[in-house]
Amino acid sequence: MTGTTAAGPRRRTTALGVTAGLIGYLFFVELTSGIIQGYYVPLIPDLVDHLGIHDADFNWFEAAQLLLSAIVVPVLAKLGDMIGHKRILLISSIVTAAATWWLAFAGDFTSFLVAWALQGFYVVWLPLEVALIFDRGRRTGHGPSQTRRAAGLLVVALETGAIVGALAGGRLFSAFGGDVTLTLILPAVATTLVIVAILFGVPESEPVRGRSLDTGGFVLLTLALLLVTSGLTFLRLEGPGAWWVWLVIAVGIAAFYPFGRYELRHRDPAIDLRMLARPTMWPVQLTAGLVGISILGAQAPLSTYAGTDPANGYGLGLDSSDISTLIGAYLIAMIVGALLFPALSRRASPRVAMIVGTFLVAIGYCLWLPYHDEVWQGFTNMVIAGLGSGALVGALPAAAAAAAPVGQTGIAAGMTNTTKTIGGSFASAVFAVVLFQGAATAVDATASSLSGYLVVWAVCGGTALVAAVLLFFVPKLAFADPEAEALVAAAPTGRPAA
Repeated sequence: MTGTTAAGPRRRTTALGVTAGLIGYLFFVELTSGIIQGYYVPLIPDLVDHLGIHDADFNWFEAAQLLLSAIVVPVLAKLGDMIGHKRILLISSIVTAAATWWLAFAGDFTSFLVAWALQGFYVVWLPLEVALIFDRGRRTGHGPSQTRRAAGLLVVALETGAIVGALAGGRLFSAFGGDVTLTLILPAVATTLVIVAILFGVPESEPVRGRSLDTGGFVLLTLALLLVTSGLTFLRLEGPGAWWVWLVIAVGIAAFYPFGRYELRHRDPAIDLRMLARPTMWPVQLTAGLVGISILGAQAPLSTYAGTDPANGYGLGLDSSDISTLIGAYLIAMIVGALLFPALSRRASPRVAMIVGTFLVAIGYCLWLPYHDEVWQGFTNMVIAGLGSGALVGALPAAAAAAAPVGQTGIAAGMTNTTKTIGGSFASAVFAVVLFQGAATAVDATASSLSGYLVVWAVCGGTALVAAVLLFFVPKLAFADPEAEALVAAAPTGRPAA
């Protein structure tokens, strides 16, 4: 009895020690990722003036980056499983740093567009980091629990970086006297330091040997994703009246059929569809796509609603600084949610913790339907949704890695990012159309009608509720450590022994 008691703490100490240094370096990587995502937002009007373009043209930058990320993440994640996650993490950081330096000196629309798109390579960082941590933890028998704790810390770094970046971007631009190049050099320096951190501080994972890259499968997948995501982008830009946009989307969806047929016949497929069909995997991937609708697609409508003058009969009438405070409260709530998720997983189970997270997202957005008139109501709704979103951002790739077989942790974690991006692209396109269609009923020609916003909140809340229901189909002991599963399996059942 004494030996068993002593062994447990020793194993836990070893498990924590194995990844402590690794998490420290990866924390800096995600901090920089957050800075990149937040730094440019307050600079958008100044970048528009710097490039001599219209405000609407900036949508092309975001669309190009989303499109590229949807395509490159599965390929890079698979390569990480094949040749080492650190190696691919390093390559993606080099591309990101080079693109960020290019942004600092780009002076025209085309070069800025290409650089902005290539900077999107950073989106593969979190899935690769999760795969690295899981690989280290698996050797101690604590892979799933370690990965959940570490993923929570990485989300803290990500959201902290986003807050720092959003606060620093505009202030540094003013401090530098409106010098765009000098202002944009700072995130380039940060991404360069990421290369150093990965090169000297991150150990390599143990890839499975004898793998091959399914080039044909990735070509078919890229074609399907390219058609769907670009179609959704053009839907947002051109509106629902452009018939050819719907044709592009339909062809893209149809392209997944030959891709699936090809993959099922391949010995080492680009995407293992049989793995995705597992009861521990498909609800996680669908949940990623459904919550991507609110995490990636709802932020712009919420910002515009918060800034709408109440003279329209709705809106919170906040100025830019107050809107930043609202966004900051949401990001802080995400940090808290990311920290609480591992604790709830230990007390209940990872499955229950994920269900709670999705219900919080659903409640937060559904509360907008009756409660949207007062500023305190908006803050309350966003904090509730933020708690759930923060828990899920790290939990989903960690759960996918835990459910994946050896040699497929990277691609499993990466697919949660891809499905989340597709969900966000879909939501962004649909919400833009809905709000535009409702604008004609508004008092102010620049504001969208309340009915459009009600649709946005209903879709966000409803899809999160569907995700919560899907997670009930996950086996109860999914994503738990092997030791925990063994203890439960060995527990007395109350029935006489055979």
